[in-house]
Amino acid sequence: MKMSIILIVFLCFSPVFATSTDTLTTNDSLQINQTLISSGVKFEMGFFNLGNPKKYYLGIWYKDIPSENIIIWVANRDSPLFSESSYLKLGNKSNILLFNGGTFVNWKTNESNGVNPVLQLLDSGNLVIREAGDPNPDNFIWQSFDHPTDTLIPDQKLGWNLKTGLDRFLTSWRGPDDPSVGSYTFDLDYHGDPEIYIKNGNKIIYRSGPWVGERFSGLPEMTSGEDNLNFSFVKTSEEVYYTLELPPNDRVKSRLIITYDGISQRWAWNPDSKQWSKFWYVRNDPCDDYRVCGPYSICNTSNIFVCQCPQGFRPKNPSAWNLRDGTNGCVRDTRLDCDSDGFLTLNNIKLPQTTTASVNATLNLDRCRDLCKKNCNCTAFASSDFVKGVGSGCVIWTDNLIDMRYYIDGGQTFYMRLAAADLGMCLLPFAFC
Repeated sequence: MKMSIILIVFLCFSPVFATSTDTLTTNDSLQINQTLISSGVKFEMGFFNLGNPKKYYLGIWYKDIPSENIIIWVANRDSPLFSESSYLKLGNKSNILLFNGGTFVNWKTNESNGVNPVLQLLDSGNLVIREAGDPNPDNFIWQSFDHPTDTLIPDQKLGWNLKTGLDRFLTSWRGPDDPSVGSYTFDLDYHGDPEIYIKNGNKIIYRSGPWVGERFSGLPEMTSGEDNLNFSFVKTSEEVYYTLELPPNDRVKSRLIITYDGISQRWAWNPDSKQWSKFWYVRNDPCDDYRVCGPYSICNTSNIFVCQCPQGFRPKNPSAWNLRDGTNGCVRDTRLDCDSDGFLTLNNIKLPQTTTASVNATLNLDRCRDLCKKNCNCTAFASSDFVKGVGSGCVIWTDNLIDMRYYIDGGQTFYMRLAAADLGMCLLPFAFC
């Protein structure tokens, strides 16, 4: 697959001078040739322009990496401004207003209740509206972190506030020089055992696998060379989200992006070499494509034909299979009997789709096996957490097993239900009975 290059947009910035502050009040305005700069001089917010004729957008970019001009957030991505006399105002209803010259409001945020609101750009890169003088630094009326565009930066959440129904997800730019909403999304599905999907419109094109304690099941690269990055996944009755924290005073920067052509990339800034390094990206091989191999089939890039049927299964459509089309997947050689069934142990596996799977974090693996064995509808089980080779918790599948793959180095141990007659000498290098 063609590798997508890093998306650095060399923007036509208007000549700007900073307002020498990080904050605006309702009495202030931000003109098209002015910017806000966070207190630690880490981020800058202002207007940039693209296209011919010029289209003006309100955006946030790194201030301490001035040569890169990488936009991390765009406000009016589908409502560009065309006038050089455009400006920003903080409204009395605690909302941001963008005027396309004169008094015409071209774009605005939702209205909120506030007594004395101020607009502030934080050193985290978060643009917030808060009450002036509020002693709680995390008490926001509104924040840009709740409305990401194509980029996720440290301390920013990807996922759901289940109390309010807020879904924080990434949406690609339409093109390399067009920040309007594109076709691709990078979104967390909290149902079952939560995992991330890349979609082109409504079509799933990539699945991360569930969070398994220190990474997503389908992203073994997350644990390689990222000692300075602290990933975390939170799942409670009120929130389900993924985020990243950097060590205090660490000069390393990191960002996750969904590109205009549907590639997800994580980049880190090395302050010594003054370069962005790519830690990982997806989709980078055929097995990253969603359901390239059908139900009960396992994708393996080490083979000429990437789709394989595990022990106890055969191709559902042999003719298509012989033509290197594995989308129909595999079917069992022997029907399950429930009482006499056993389990085939598969190592280094990306766990199957977990939207309808059930999770119990309190069970150990033996209890998990017993629970699956007693449930005749159970098709497989695995540890829900797998940290440094040690498993804990329990995830159980009762549907067809979809979108699995094998890694030479990565994945985890997975247990697939198999008829007793098919439990014998293993035929695949990743299977052990």
